[in-house]
Amino acid sequence: MLRLLEVGLTLLPVILMTPLLGNYLWRVFSDQSSLLDRLCTPWEQRLFRWITVDSSQSMPTGQYLRSLLWVNAVTAVLSWGLLSLQAWLPLNPSQRSPLRWDLALHTIISFVTNTDQQHYSGELSLSNASQIGVIGFLMFTSAATGLAVGIAFVRGLAGQGLGNFYRDWTLSLTRVLIPLSFSFAVILLALGVPETLDGVAIAQTLDGSTQAIARGPIAHLEAIKLLGENGGGFLAANSAHPYENPSALSNWLEAIAMLAIPAALLDTYGRFLGNRRQAWLLLALATALLLALVSLTASSEAAGNPLLQTWLQGPNLEGKEVRFGWLQSSFWSVITTSTMTGAVNADLDSLMPLSDLALLFALFLQVIFGGQGLGAAYLIIFVLLSIFVTGLMVGRTPEFQGRKIEKPQVVLASLILLIHPLFVLIPGAIALSQPDIVQGLSQAGPHGVSQAIYEYASASANNGSGLEGIADDTLWWNLSTSVSLLGGRFIPIAALLALAAGFGQKPQLPPTAGSLRSDTPLFTGVTAIVVVILGALTFFPVLALGPIAEALQVYR
Repeated sequence: MLRLLEVGLTLLPVILMTPLLGNYLWRVFSDQSSLLDRLCTPWEQRLFRWITVDSSQSMPTGQYLRSLLWVNAVTAVLSWGLLSLQAWLPLNPSQRSPLRWDLALHTIISFVTNTDQQHYSGELSLSNASQIGVIGFLMFTSAATGLAVGIAFVRGLAGQGLGNFYRDWTLSLTRVLIPLSFSFAVILLALGVPETLDGVAIAQTLDGSTQAIARGPIAHLEAIKLLGENGGGFLAANSAHPYENPSALSNWLEAIAMLAIPAALLDTYGRFLGNRRQAWLLLALATALLLALVSLTASSEAAGNPLLQTWLQGPNLEGKEVRFGWLQSSFWSVITTSTMTGAVNADLDSLMPLSDLALLFALFLQVIFGGQGLGAAYLIIFVLLSIFVTGLMVGRTPEFQGRKIEKPQVVLASLILLIHPLFVLIPGAIALSQPDIVQGLSQAGPHGVSQAIYEYASASANNGSGLEGIADDTLWWNLSTSVSLLGGRFIPIAALLALAAGFGQKPQLPPTAGSLRSDTPLFTGVTAIVVVILGALTFFPVLALGPIAEALQVYR
């Protein structure tokens, strides 16, 4: 019962905040009066005049996508320049040298795509200038891109047009990400997370030797890392390090931060579509899937490792922080893969095979809250497919929001769901077929399969976490995962925008006796079945070769 209370105390605040934050996001992006109007509006108007953008003009699909790609390209080039000049810029107390070209390329692409997959050690590779001007900068801009696309998608479905990318992107920063991150950073600072420009501290140990302790501007990076579903840590140990996550209280607040915006966006989508009932049913669906994976992971870790039962009884504590224990480590691991955040407070490579199965399944689905702005959009894609399939089976008209779901929408929805497997399974198969690449895995056999597939699933899903155990700072891993990073991010975005724009232009018809309602508990259950079946059928072979085969070895 106490263990259930720990989980409930994290989810309850998220659910209570959802209508409040969801209403705020809706007001911001639907041009209603909101909390920060007086402070932000004059500066936003000056910015739009300076860049000669008419923020009131709604963009067609092509223009919206071109604007998005242009902004992301500019931020990538600027960040590349700063990272290349790292050795000669100020705020480099430890004299960090530039990254190798392929590692620098992977790092820029990873943070531009809101993935934050790190093939480097932050405290050993980057200066404070790079951490602030490159990593922190891209954490904000990439999260703003995802949030803007999510809003454009639901606005298009509602028949309001996609809107203006520059306005959506700017409002995502000024009204959402910057104020929330500033407030959360102050809280983290009060809890003991450091924020300093000083270099490494040298401490005298009890045995008379010295220890170098990395420090830097961690608090504000930690805030956007979690609220923006970025996940990249200032320190290699990420949220397992006491400087990023010093206590049980900070661990609790950081878990809430990962869930807050994705949950609120479902309510925001419901307000845009005029159907909050469906939004809350989808929130219940996402929460139920999350709890199912938490139950699988927690029970697996609580049972311990049967191969060690002769010598060691109790739960599996390998790779876990004793400050958090096995339950909070399990719960956090599921949250971080379900929200596509990628931050970790334990070593995922040390989890039991069934726990790895749960984490991989979350990465494969991408709809259990999902990525910043995009998770809820992917969930609606599953709703559209469920309506189409169910309508065919029962003879009802496949409609959503009074608009017919026809061949173009089904094709685009299928494309969105197929892109992810392509950028996971194809490079994964190539990597596992090459002996020199396989030698870079820490283990052969099923666990090695899980490590390789997880790396590409994390990249394509814009998550960024890893099972580790991979010598991933090589030319192959840097370039191949960069392809998955870009493909898994921008191709689905293009398809989402095209689908929403085309769907919103359809005439809206009044409901009839033949219309299939999608805002009922029964249909939500059907959607859950479609989500699980499609995820299981698509990725079952690699799950069978990886975590399932490893589980059979461990539990034989």
